[in-house]
Amino acid sequence: MDAFTLAELIRIMRECAGEDDQVDLDGDVAEVDFAELGYDSLALLETAGRLAREWGVSLPEEELTQVRTPAGYVALVNRELAQSGAGG
Repeated sequence: MDAFTLAELIRIMRECAGEDDQVDLDGDVAEVDFAELGYDSLALLETAGRLAREWGVSLPEEELTQVRTPAGYVALVNRELAQSGAGG
């Protein structure tokens, strides 16, 4: 099973919701709040939908709403991948 990475998350988020011109997603953004990166809850839900299609993992909505940073999102995805045995 492959691990889900920060780079993969950023790729999917760019495809789903675009990118704020004021934010450099290629920088060190792992611990930056999604709001500061220009992503709202709708963008995170769209990203979760893409993850379900591409990676075969469904994220619990109640946990997804608690995730505030890309690093937290990646950790949640990898935990769910490990529990489900899914992988891209």
